[in-house]
Amino acid sequence: MKFRFLGGADMVGRMGMTMEGDDMSLLVEYGLSPTKPPEFPLPAPKVDYVFLTHAHLDHCGMIPQVCGRNDCTLFTTPLSAEIGELMMNDTLKIAKAEDYVQPYTSGDIERTMRAVAAMTFNDTISLNHVDVTMLDAGHIPGAAMFAFEKDVKTVYSGDIHTESQRLVGAAKPEDCTNLFIEGTYGGRYHPSRKDTEQRFLAKIKEVVERGGTVLIPCFAVGRTQEIMLLLKNLDYDMWVDGMGRAVTRLFLDYPEYIKDVKALKSAKKRFNEVRNGVSRDSARKGDIIVTTGGMLDGGPILGYLKSLRNDPKSAILLVGYQAEDTNGRMLLENGCVNIDGEICKVACELERYDFSAHADHGQIVRFIEKCDPDNVIMMHSETRDLFLPDLEDYNVILPSTGQEFHLEI
Repeated sequence: MKFRFLGGADMVGRMGMTMEGDDMSLLVEYGLSPTKPPEFPLPAPKVDYVFLTHAHLDHCGMIPQVCGRNDCTLFTTPLSAEIGELMMNDTLKIAKAEDYVQPYTSGDIERTMRAVAAMTFNDTISLNHVDVTMLDAGHIPGAAMFAFEKDVKTVYSGDIHTESQRLVGAAKPEDCTNLFIEGTYGGRYHPSRKDTEQRFLAKIKEVVERGGTVLIPCFAVGRTQEIMLLLKNLDYDMWVDGMGRAVTRLFLDYPEYIKDVKALKSAKKRFNEVRNGVSRDSARKGDIIVTTGGMLDGGPILGYLKSLRNDPKSAILLVGYQAEDTNGRMLLENGCVNIDGEICKVACELERYDFSAHADHGQIVRFIEKCDPDNVIMMHSETRDLFLPDLEDYNVILPSTGQEFHLEI
């Protein structure tokens, strides 16, 4: 079968890969990089089937351009489909507001949703004598890996985490001949999650007790809920704002993808939801605010920054990756943010914590060893070459965007 990456091979973001053979054409993921303006993958050819691992924008953000304009079927979990719809509509809303290129229409999104053929973990379908099985990827609720099997087995990982989190369990290795594996954290290792949580909770206690407000910018899908689960037993006035509220409700609609539904329900009850301007004013007087957006570029976070940035007793606790050219990166490097076109200094305390939902370098290497493949195709990474010394027993392929290569499946 012939493979070609349309994006995301040697970078984190705008994922997309085509598979052609056995009288069919497949597209695995099709995302965008949510930069300013967004960056898109190479144009996708006409395909018969599309496979979506999960609903983060760098994996799902461009799918309406394919499924909304072609007669093809979209295989994903029902939860990823619903979250994806939220993310796609938000992408369109931002594009219109910022006068960016609109990569698709609301009609394309509607047609994409009608193209969904829902699968769940361990389901298998057959397409032209190729069996495709959906596997649990960890990472976030509903995130999947796909195993394609005809003569040999080929596993495409998407984004994975190999250790259990509060929200979801871990991805399990799958014996295979070809393994497409993400390498986001090539050369980097996570600190102990237990130690990170303890330091995080201690800092929150310190800030609240000195009379400050704790502001926690979060990605709506996964990170908001992970942080809520961690904080749910604290006896503080806690608020949640932004798209994360809607995503939490969707997660609870699909309990089969949640590690501990009872705990997530309890966390949801502990947090006050910001629904309007009045409740947002109340949140500003609270102890803890968990809000989108995770990189401080949009969403309710900007309003909270505007009102709290001059308060040295308050703290901004970053719990996610801060990409280049974002407010979050500017805050880390220069201590200031862009609010309404004005560069503003931030007097709040600033701390960063590693709550990544991706496997780190060592975890990826161990996962590969347990899958025992012949061929390892590294993707979704800017530091893929750092894996090479640890993978000398395998045929490692480092494809470039647009490059064709062949593998037996």
